[in-house]
Amino acid sequence: MAVLNAIRVGQSFGEYDVFSGVSVSVPRDGKIGLVGPNGVGKTTLLLILAGKAQPSAGNVHLARGARIGYLSQESSDTFIGQSANHTVFEEMLTVFDALRDMEARLRQLESDMAAPDAGDDLLEEYSRLQVQYEVAGGYEYETRIRMVLTGLGFRPEAWSQPLTQLSGGQKTRVLLGRLLLESPDLLILDEPTNHLDVQAIEWLENTLNTWPGAALVVSHDRYFLDRVANTIWEMSSGGVESYRGNYSAYVTQRQDRWERLQHQYEAFQEHVAKEIDFIRRNISGQRTQMAWGKLSRLSREVEAVRAGGLATLGDLGSKGWSHIASELDLKRPASTLAELQAAVAALPAPTRPPVLNMRLNAAFRSGNIVLRAADLTVGYPGRPLFTVRELELHRQETAALIGPNGTGKTTFLKIILGQLEPLAGRLTLGASLKIGYFAQAQEALRPEATVLDELLRHKELTISEARNYLARYLFRGDDVFSQISTLSGGERARLALAILVLEEANFLLLDEPTNHLDIMSQEVLQSAMEAFNGTILLVTHDRYLVDRLASQIWELKEDERSGARLEIFKGPYQEFLAARAGKPAPIVAAPTGPAAPELGGNGASTRLSKNEQRRRVEALAAAEAGIADAEAALAGLSEALQAAAAAQDFVALQRLTGDYAAAEDRLEQLFNDWEALTHEAGDHRADG
Repeated sequence: MAVLNAIRVGQSFGEYDVFSGVSVSVPRDGKIGLVGPNGVGKTTLLLILAGKAQPSAGNVHLARGARIGYLSQESSDTFIGQSANHTVFEEMLTVFDALRDMEARLRQLESDMAAPDAGDDLLEEYSRLQVQYEVAGGYEYETRIRMVLTGLGFRPEAWSQPLTQLSGGQKTRVLLGRLLLESPDLLILDEPTNHLDVQAIEWLENTLNTWPGAALVVSHDRYFLDRVANTIWEMSSGGVESYRGNYSAYVTQRQDRWERLQHQYEAFQEHVAKEIDFIRRNISGQRTQMAWGKLSRLSREVEAVRAGGLATLGDLGSKGWSHIASELDLKRPASTLAELQAAVAALPAPTRPPVLNMRLNAAFRSGNIVLRAADLTVGYPGRPLFTVRELELHRQETAALIGPNGTGKTTFLKIILGQLEPLAGRLTLGASLKIGYFAQAQEALRPEATVLDELLRHKELTISEARNYLARYLFRGDDVFSQISTLSGGERARLALAILVLEEANFLLLDEPTNHLDIMSQEVLQSAMEAFNGTILLVTHDRYLVDRLASQIWELKEDERSGARLEIFKGPYQEFLAARAGKPAPIVAAPTGPAAPELGGNGASTRLSKNEQRRRVEALAAAEAGIADAEAALAGLSEALQAAAAAQDFVALQRLTGDYAAAEDRLEQLFNDWEALTHEAGDHRADG
């Protein structure tokens, strides 16, 4: 059953249509990611679904008794009136005002029952209220508050800070925490990861994965959508298309859908051409009645496709014209051949959203060793930031430099560029290097220049060549004459990428390159980086990009004794995560199917060798032993969590919560491995 339904919802401002024809349904346990180009109206749609704005067309229906929690991108003006005087912790307590009233009544009853003349009615009320208090979570709500605040990155010393002293980002985190504690039936979150570090994002992912209600999330964080979403809504000006699965599944299905739509469009055009040819040849001849009938049917088909897309052709056959007309905003169908031909000519062909068209090329090859450092101290005089014992980066490798904000990642890039000197140690660049730098703030762009002038400053091109080149980065028409100071963050990022490509560098230093890009642009940039024949040092919070590209992970870590240091992990991101969580390499079942070694040349199954049988028995026993150990570890962590909650040890609570989630993931992976091995053994017993 759905918690929310929207039917033919649209929004327009004057003559400008933001979007139209949005019909969606949110299951009670759905976890939905909403994606689409910047400016398509995602935030406007969320406001409508949350009941914060009224649509120009269509209706939204919320299930009876259901509650919605809404988080906007910027919540700096959320806490007004009495809330403005609260501290962070006091604001969280307001969620449990009813419980606190119960608590106060219980204390009053305890006092009244101590009187010599106290009656049985007081004891009965106390017993009844105590049960209600316990069932409603009265003995654990303060622990829940502490866990949520810790998970969202608030240290205990910040809990007593007044809301008026918080930044906009901190207020957004407070509001997110309050919404999670309120436990609404539907959470609607607009870019919830914007003000969270990676640790807090991972905590939010784990929270939403166990969330009993529904969640609808707009996010540019593809890794977050992979971890959280089981459905993706792709939004365009013409409506919303739904895809089953997470973000990666959506990418695959989207390609299939585009190809299917193109085939359907071509088939419909072929059908229309044949029908029009028949109508034209017979409209005035002996078969005029049949021709007029075909004209009427085809006119309705064309109008249905115009209003609702090619998918409505099936509905037209099963439901009929009158039913379709009640659902769609249909116009009068064409009544003459000339009108029909004009209507057909006006049908838009299926098109993909406009995306960047970029390719990174190195002008020449660098030496094999691109970067070396030893005993390096990064920082400023009197303020060291971190140390590097040793690192080495080779040609065509991609290193991802990760860590909290403000730890010196950009400073390290400036040392590589020669803009700053290291405080100690040595850093050596390889031979034949040409460095290209993408700055997070794009400070090299001149605010007073136009897009066209800024491009021409970096490379001599004709006006026509420059405009054609900028069109590949979605600067079309008069966009090229826009002043840089008026550009959005995404537009500035696209211009900076366009200039970077022209440099043809063979060593790229990229500082948060996907920060302001929509998801489609992120995908194009990722593809260009994957095909790049040079070397990349990537500073980013984009875990999806790191997962796809990195061959080394350079992590900045705090050390209470020796200060921050850069730790080098030589391997991809998934191996880095497994090592960080203390997980061994997953058990991999032997290959099966036509290419498996136990199959003969004709595909017939043969008996396994003794060595292979022994290997599988040992693997199965190892998996079962691993499951037993993981279950014991999980039980121990559960007891430790309870003890930490009772002791109000919030540092331990945060650490143990992460350990518990990692242990659950480990146990689930072991069960999957065990099932695969059991299934494999069963298949071969059946074959034998």
